[in-house]
This record gives sequence, structure tokens and C-alpha cells, in this order.
Amino acid sequence: MVDTTPSAEPAESGSGKGYGIQVAYRTLSVRVEENKATSKSPLDPADAIASIDAHLLSVDEVYTRYSSHPTVGLELAAVRRRERDGKNVISPPPTVYWKKTLNYVFGGFNFLMWIAFLLTILSYKPLGPPLPFVLGVAVLLILVIIISAAFYALVDWNANRIMKSIKSLIAHEAAVIRDGNQQIISAADIVVGDVAVLSAGDRVPADMRVVQASSDLRFDRSLLTGESEMIPGALDATSDNALETRNLALTSTFVVQGTCHGVVFATGDRTVMGRLVKMSGETKFKLTTIQREVWFFTKIISCLALFFFCLSLLLYGVWLRTTYPGYDTTSSAIVNSIGCLTAFVPQGLPICVALSLTVVARRMAKRQVLVKNLATIETLGCMSVLCSDKTGTLTAGKMMVENIAFLDDVFGVDEINERVAKASNPAVFSVFKALHQIARLCNGAKFDATTNHLPVQDRTIKGDPTDTALLRFSEVLSIPELDVDSSTLQQEYEKKFEIPFNSRNKWMLSVVSKVNTSEKNAESTWMFVKGAPDVLFPSCTSVLQGDGTVVTLTSRARQMFATLQEDWSSRGQRVLVLCRKPIEQIKAGLPPNDVEDLMYAEMCDLTLVGLIGICDPPRPDVSPSISIIRRAGVRVFMVTGDFKLTALAIARQVGIITQHVVDTIQDVRAAASEKVSPKDYHLIKPSEDDDIRSLVLTGEDVASLTTPDWNVIVGTYTEIVFARTTPDQKMRIVEEIKARGDNTVAVTGDGVNDAPALKAADIGVAMGSGSDVAKEAAALILLKNDFASIPVAIEMGRLVFDNLKKVTLYLMPAGSYSEFMAVLANVLLGMQIPMNSYQQVCYCITNDVIMSISLMYEKPEWDLMQRKPRNARTDRLTDWRLFFHVYLFYGLMLWPCAMAMWFLYMSQQGLGFYDVILTFSRWEDGWQGYTIDQLTQFVDVGQCIYYVTVAIGQYGTLLSVRNRRVSILQSNPLWGPRRNLLVLFGMSGTVLICIVNLYGAGFQQVFNTRPIPGMFWGLPFTFALGILLMDETRKTIVRRYPKSLIAWLAW
Repeated sequence: MVDTTPSAEPAESGSGKGYGIQVAYRTLSVRVEENKATSKSPLDPADAIASIDAHLLSVDEVYTRYSSHPTVGLELAAVRRRERDGKNVISPPPTVYWKKTLNYVFGGFNFLMWIAFLLTILSYKPLGPPLPFVLGVAVLLILVIIISAAFYALVDWNANRIMKSIKSLIAHEAAVIRDGNQQIISAADIVVGDVAVLSAGDRVPADMRVVQASSDLRFDRSLLTGESEMIPGALDATSDNALETRNLALTSTFVVQGTCHGVVFATGDRTVMGRLVKMSGETKFKLTTIQREVWFFTKIISCLALFFFCLSLLLYGVWLRTTYPGYDTTSSAIVNSIGCLTAFVPQGLPICVALSLTVVARRMAKRQVLVKNLATIETLGCMSVLCSDKTGTLTAGKMMVENIAFLDDVFGVDEINERVAKASNPAVFSVFKALHQIARLCNGAKFDATTNHLPVQDRTIKGDPTDTALLRFSEVLSIPELDVDSSTLQQEYEKKFEIPFNSRNKWMLSVVSKVNTSEKNAESTWMFVKGAPDVLFPSCTSVLQGDGTVVTLTSRARQMFATLQEDWSSRGQRVLVLCRKPIEQIKAGLPPNDVEDLMYAEMCDLTLVGLIGICDPPRPDVSPSISIIRRAGVRVFMVTGDFKLTALAIARQVGIITQHVVDTIQDVRAAASEKVSPKDYHLIKPSEDDDIRSLVLTGEDVASLTTPDWNVIVGTYTEIVFARTTPDQKMRIVEEIKARGDNTVAVTGDGVNDAPALKAADIGVAMGSGSDVAKEAAALILLKNDFASIPVAIEMGRLVFDNLKKVTLYLMPAGSYSEFMAVLANVLLGMQIPMNSYQQVCYCITNDVIMSISLMYEKPEWDLMQRKPRNARTDRLTDWRLFFHVYLFYGLMLWPCAMAMWFLYMSQQGLGFYDVILTFSRWEDGWQGYTIDQLTQFVDVGQCIYYVTVAIGQYGTLLSVRNRRVSILQSNPLWGPRRNLLVLFGMSGTVLICIVNLYGAGFQQVFNTRPIPGMFWGLPFTFALGILLMDETRKTIVRRYPKSLIAWLAW
């Protein structure tokens, strides 16, 4: 079928796979090596990349070449000059329009139309006499092809336009140093020489030379190389090849760990990615899930159509032509057999598929949801499990420090200054100075310098939510009595080394030294550490008291802090412990990796300073959304790196956990030892009759799970919280769930640690405020962080599939049944064809299409979001139940009614049943006393009666298939929640088409159409009503007796 999936922009979506980027990258890497020795054309991309030498320069030489500075960056005047080189945007590859045009003209069912057209032309000349009727059919067929191709092109253009407008809503930003200030600018405004500041989760906005890096710097280059392994960053060249060295950060790769500064040396189309996109050519077509299914259906139908067409011609050639000479000419046999080609073609189906993509794109645009590929929406309709991260996804991600605890006191944030001021001796709270130092200096977040004039709460901050909360807290905290002040603190200390927070260690470390001090005492250099209490507690041996004195950390004190952590966590707070340790000054010149090893060795005998409780309230739209998602039969699991009790508390608040009793790993092991694992993994899923059971597991538990344990977890529990998980464990959780129960798994997340799971999922959903890595890995981005868009997207996915199923069910009874029976009667039963080839083609491409389009705009049925999720493996668009209703229910009522009307009219003209059937070549001048002109008039009128009966009889099918179970009395198309006035317009349109065909003088002259008696306009309405009443009876039985045979057969 015709592909109308919008193309992804290379620079916006990063969907490099569509451009063959990885193959081009490896090919180019080899060519760069070869071109080191032999240069080719100056336009050769390999030559251009081979000429890159920024990685071979020293750091000082880099700053000199690009007129930049490590702390000042570029001056404003230099920025203005370099902006003339153009925006930092990669141009999309040119579209090859002739390929698209061929796809529009010959795609879908159009190739069958081309076969019919060519055969009709041959029937006109030279195979038969040049009859106007045959030429008219040929003209109609070519018009069908032109209109279909134009429609596909229009829908493709419109869907692309809508998708591009959504992508323009994504603000790609970058942090740069200009005029001595760190500021956040649009990535498109970066110029050569800019000093860019990158941290974990950031997309690299331009090609840059790394000039400053943390020891744990890691890049994700999978977009370029196709390899998922993290690439370590470096300050010095590791290869002469610019594509292989590790001290270059290339456009559209990602920082997945650590931090770095880089000097930009190429932007836009001059970057490596820009050259690769230009090399790799146009975007490849990619069919969506529904399109693939419809294309499969199209191939089946097309093969059937060609088979019966060939069979019809074969019967004519070997039987009718010899046994009944004169019954048909070669020309008329071909033209009549063309009905087999057109009868089986549900021309409205590909049109409705194309329309569905446009409807989806428009609705998603209204909700500001970026869908990288519309197949995502279709897959969301199958979603059976949603694994959601906590922070920034279920919660608002706007963290605030709420509580502080020391060995001998607990504070609420609002009461700090008041209690210190009232104290007779403020020195009893000296511990605040140490706490403030750690919160401010052991922090990866930074204020955007352009917002420093605003109040602290309104300033823009670049950093993760936890560091952001601590930065705001430390900036606001000012206790003059204790010399606690952020502005002086920044001037007193210099950061010497840092290990950023990562989801494996679950802590951050900073080494700071006092500036301008000649004293080499033990307290001139400090190691500050903050992180998860359960991870850092074992490394602490001492603790600060309120007055700043250090005492031994006793088991009683440990228990007190652990109890406090559990209390705060059970209220949904994230708890951090702040620690410090005096160390010797780091020797100058040590490699970063050696310093890192040294710091790991120092991670013992820490002094615990205090605990900080940070609150992050759930998003207001999460709880009602989860309720809707769960009613739709989708299980919602929480997968987070946070502490177990914190995760459990938030899970209860948002409705993920509803049971009072929550099982643990011990209950899973007990059940696994008793339960026999099923042989078929597809069967591992909770039964509808089972009670709702809840489970909480930690990362440590996940690491020890066996296959029988996973069978119990996935097959028994409806509510699960996975806490303290690493990125690898999150990915394993997703893969284990996908492997069982035919689950379609969606993952929501916003952080770097969520990226592996987002990639592993069937559908990755990222928040618009999340990291660039998460947004790249996801297939769907909620630009407004609107969790409520997820149930809407699920409903839309189900609705698209539901409506396409209705379209298929509507199109088949008239097309591949009633029309085909007309051809069959002509070939096998020796009867004049009751519906000529013009009427068949006209009906398929006008009457059927105009009514089927209205079904694509049907609103959801009341129970759509209460049904079980569709099984993507077994629940197909067309199954045996659908064909049962097509051929043994709706179709079995429609074609006998149309055929009865044909015989009724003939009877009124004095021709009985056996005077019409099995006549073969006897239907000629003098048959039953009629002239050939009279007999021809009878056939012309009878064909129009058959045509009108099929067209109006389809009213009953259309109104029936609008609802699967609900009565039309509760969901009529004229008013109420299921109002769809397009149904009325479609019905009116099909009657108008019939009137134009029958009463238009030109149509009568060319296609031999004739007016029909009034009774034959009225009777088809009773047939339509009969079809509707029969279906209403069927639905009533299905509703009242859901276990009956009729309910089992229901589509």
C-alpha cells in the first residue's frame, strides 16, 4: 500500500537509522584512513573529514586557533561575526520526488486499476468494436488512478506538515560560556569557537574538541556507529582518524556519564553528521504496523482478484466461447471480467489508512505530543504493561528541600533562621556551615547567568532535579551569625576534582581546596560526598554534632538515622546523606583516572554531617491517568532508582499500589517453588479471576531473580514497584516482561538512567523536560510533560484499529461479495451480468469510499477503554470472525436482496426466473417474443436496480458496523456522545451519486444507465432496515448472553 508516514528530520529527531548513517560512518572511517595517503576530489566527504586536525592540537592551541578562552569563552563581538556563517542546523537530504510519485501512482490497489485500464483499452481496440461504453470505463479507471495518487500525495504532504510543526516545538538548547558567563542558548545559535558545557544526558550540539573532562566521561555514539557500548572521553588524541579518536564530541551523540567542556570547531552541514546525512541520501519509506497489516491484506485480496479474473477469462476461452458461441465476444468477456478485479478491491481501505494517520497527527499536535513515528500510536493501542520512572515522570520533578536532620536535632527548612536567631549561642548550630558547604560545592547544577537578576526560585538552572533543589536551598540559606553565605563560599573554595552522580554509584564526590591559603593543614582540602543513605552509611565512621564537633558514629546513632530515613521516605521524600573527609592536597599533573582511583580508595572513614529530605510531589494529572490506564486493562509498574519506601509511598499516592499487603521477594520465591512453569511463555499472564496482588522488589532482588521467579512476577502480580534499580536492571525488567504473556511494554522516563529501558521497550515515552538522551531513545515525547496524554494516545491507538476494522467490515459485503456474485452469475449461470463493469468500478471508488470515510471519524465506543489490550501477535485486522460476518451475515443478506430485485424487475417485464438464468447465447433477438433492443433495455434498467439496491442496502451495513456491541439507540449518528454527521453526509452523497449516474444524460449515453421505477428506490431502504434490525438482534444476544455461541462469533 502507499506509505504516508511522515519523514523524520535528521537534525531534529536524530533518527539517523533512516539515512543509513551507521553504514556511511564506518565506510567513511575506512576512506578517511585511505585518504590520509591519497587525496581525491576536494568535494569528497572523506577528504573533508581527513582534513580535521582539531583533535591533534593541544588544549592551548585549540583556544588559540579558535580565538576562545577557557573561562571567558567567546566575546560578543566575535559571536556576531561568526553568526554570518549560518545557523547550526543540518539540512535534510533532498527528496527524490520521482520515486514518491511512482509510489503514489502505482502503490496500493492502483496497480490493479492499471491492469484493468490496459485491458479495457485493448478491449476497445484492437480486440473489439470501439464502443463508447468500453472507452468510458477506461477513462473512469484512469481518473480513479489520478485521483487516488493525488489523494495519497495530499495526505502525505499534510501529515508531514503537521509532524514538522510538532517537531518545531522542541527547543534544543545548549550551555555555553560567553563573555565570562555560562548561559543557555538555542543550539542553532552555536558558532565555531564557542565553549560548550556538557553534562550527563546532554546531546552534543555541534562538533567540538574536548578541552576539559571529568574522569568518568562517557559518550553514546550509537546513532553514528550502531554500537551501544559507551565510549570513554579523553583530553588527548587516541587516533589520527577524527572519526575514531576519543577527544572529539560529535554532533547528535550524547553524554551519558560525566561532564566536559568543548570548543566548537564545526557547525551545521560542516559537521560529521551533516556530511553523513548528505552522503546517505533520501529518507527511506517505512510502513507502520497498520500499514503492514493492510498491505498484507491488500496482497491477499489482489491475488484473489487476479485469480478470479484469470479464471473468468479461462472459462470463457475453454468453455463459453466453444459451447455457447455468440454469448460473449472477447472484448465483452474482458470488460465483464474486469469486475473481478474491481469487485475485490476495497478502494476505501488505503484511503482510510492514510486519513487515519492525518487524523492522529492532528490530534497529537493539539496536545503537543511529538510522535517520531505514527506506528507508535498504533502500538500504544496494544500496550499491556506500562513501566514508569518516578522522578520527573510520575512526580513533578520540581524538588524542594523540606527537612534537615543532624545527630542531635531535626529542622524544617522554614524554621532554620528563626531557631538560630533565638538561640542564646548560635555556635550550637555550627554544623550548618559544613552542611551548606557540601550542598553548594558538591553540586553538579549551575545557574544560567542570564537569569541571575531574578529571585532564586525563578532562575533557570542546568542540572538534575536533586542538585537543582540543593542549589536553590544553599543559595537562599544565609546565616550571618555562622558565616553561612553562598557568595563568599564560592570565592573561598576552588573545585579540584569531581565524580558526578551516576545511577550505579548513587553518590557524587567533589574535592575542594581553600584558595589563597599558605597553610598545608589537614583541613585545607576536603572531600565532600552526598548520596543515598543506604549506600553511604557503611562508609561513615564518625558524625558531626550540632556544635560542629566530631564524635564516633555509634550503632544507636546509625539506627536513629535509619529510622529517620524510613520515616521521611514513607512520606514520599527523597533522602540524601551529606558526608565529608579531610584529605591531602591532590598532586598536580596526575591523570584523571589515577585521581579517580585515589578518591575511590578514600571512600572510607567518612564523617556524616546530616540528612536532607527533599519532597517531589506527584503531578496532579498522574493519579486520574493511571486510573484510566488500569481500567483499560494495562498494568502499571514503577521502576525507579529511588529508595524502596520512597517509591512505595509515591506509588500509593498515584494509585499504582492499592493493596494494603505488599509482597516481597520471599513471597515470590515461595510461589516459584510450588508453581510449575508453563511451556508456552505466551500464557504467562494474570487471570481475570485472580485477586489483585502487589509486590515491591529492590535492585538487589532483581539481580538474583531466576526464570521461575520472573514467571511468577509477570504471571501473578498486577501492581509492582521496582526500587533502587540500575539502568541495566531497568532494561532487564522490560525485556523479561516482554518475553512473557505477549506483553506490549511501554516505558516512561526522563533521565539518562532511563535511556536503556526506553530503547528496549516497545514504546518509549519521554518527558519534554527530560534529558536529551531520554528524548532520543523515546518514540513519543510529551512536550508539556502531560502524563494525561498517555491514556489519550492509548485510546487513539485502539480507535484507529477499531475504525479500520469497521471500514474493512463495511467494504467487503458489497465489494468482494455482491459485485463478485454478479460476475459469477454471468460466467457460470449464463445470465446477463446484473451489474456492469462501469457500475462496479464507480461503486467501489465513489459510493463505497464516500461512506467508508465517515467511519474513520467515529468517536470511541463507551467500552473502548474498558476492553483488554489487543494482542499484537494474535489479534489481526482481518480474522476469521470478520470474514464470517462478511460472507455469512452482512453479505449473505445484501447480495440476495440485490439479486431478488433484479429478478423482480425481470418478472414484471414478463421474464420468469428460468427465462433469465441459464440462457447463455439464447438471449438474442426474439427471445420470449422480445426484440434485442427491448431485452437490452431490460438489462440496462435491471443493472441500475441492482446497483441502487447494493448502494442503499449498504446503509444497513454502515449503521451496523458503527458499533460492536452497543445499540444504535444509544449511539446514533445524529446526536449524543457518538454524534457523527459525516455518516449522514456519506449516505446523502451515495444517493446523489446514484441519481447522477441514472439520470445524467451523458452517463445514459456512454454507460447505458437508465432511470428506474419508483418502487425500486423505496424497497432497498427496507432491506437496509432489515440488515440493521438483524444486527441489532445479534448485538442484543451478545450483550445479554456473553457466553453464548453468537457472542463467541462476534467480531
